[in-house]
Amino acid sequence: MMLHFASDYMEGAHPSIIGRLAATNMEQTPGYCTDDYCESARKKIRSACNAPQAQVHFLIGGTQTNAVAISSVLKPHQGVIAAMSGHINQHESGAIEAGGHKVLALPHKNGKLAADDVRKYIMDYYDDESYEHIVAPGMVYISHPTEYGTLYTVSELEALSSVCREFSIPLYMDGARLGYALAAPENELTIEKTAALCDMFYIGGTKVGALFGEALVITRSNLVSNMFSIIKQKGAMLAKGRLLGIQFDTLFTDGLYVKIARNAIDTASVIVSALKEKGYTFHARPQTNQIFIEVSNADALRLAARVEFSTWEKLGTDRRVIRLSTSWATRPEDAEALAGLL
Repeated sequence: MMLHFASDYMEGAHPSIIGRLAATNMEQTPGYCTDDYCESARKKIRSACNAPQAQVHFLIGGTQTNAVAISSVLKPHQGVIAAMSGHINQHESGAIEAGGHKVLALPHKNGKLAADDVRKYIMDYYDDESYEHIVAPGMVYISHPTEYGTLYTVSELEALSSVCREFSIPLYMDGARLGYALAAPENELTIEKTAALCDMFYIGGTKVGALFGEALVITRSNLVSNMFSIIKQKGAMLAKGRLLGIQFDTLFTDGLYVKIARNAIDTASVIVSALKEKGYTFHARPQTNQIFIEVSNADALRLAARVEFSTWEKLGTDRRVIRLSTSWATRPEDAEALAGLL
């Protein structure tokens, strides 16, 4: 039997969501997220964020959410600053560039952007006498957790937010795996703090218990107008919008979103302990549900006979980085079985 640790969205949805979708299946509601379920979910998300005036929009997937959020803010001559390892730079098939905006990739440390690097890039841009011929930095993109499963501290996000506000450009956080960050023991950033420091961010459902869907939260007033039309134009609007509202209304009832995310952290810790015991080399210090280790090609091939994982990058000719990912639905016995194989 194969053990599946390739990603954190291999299962369907949490049983509570499936139950509510089934129970409401034959109801008739208005479309395009104008129904009562979506409005209830918006209220719960605003309350969790302590942002009563925030816009909350429901979209169908992470790539669509990033493309919509970034294109809704940037002017035609602007690009978005991101880490070289950033999801929009590496894993979205050029979705941002296809929308007419360049990704301005900067060096990172374990997936994280540094405020000083962002400030220097922006200042260097305006210090260039020919800056008008160059793509302008108009937004900063980060993800939490990062592509390496690492976490921003409060001070790091405060510093980034300060730079963005200094230069009057929005800070946008990709929260595809936000639930796993919120559930991690080392996490400092509450969802309230995130809402206070970011101008836009999204709460990932696809990877954290939902069948599909993300909730885009815009906390900066007057940042975007006519978002409904932009979402529709970009093909990210679900006609049966209540399917999104029901899912997020469920996830934000009685703290379910973070409660189910803790399973991913708990099962990851079992695997991390085994990796440490067996002397494996971590490519990035594990903090959440994504675990990156360096292995020989031969060891990767042997492991692949029993375990499904992701190959992340090559290290020379005979070694590579692989990723093991747990989820809200990972069975403890599977984590134990993987620990035994190691």
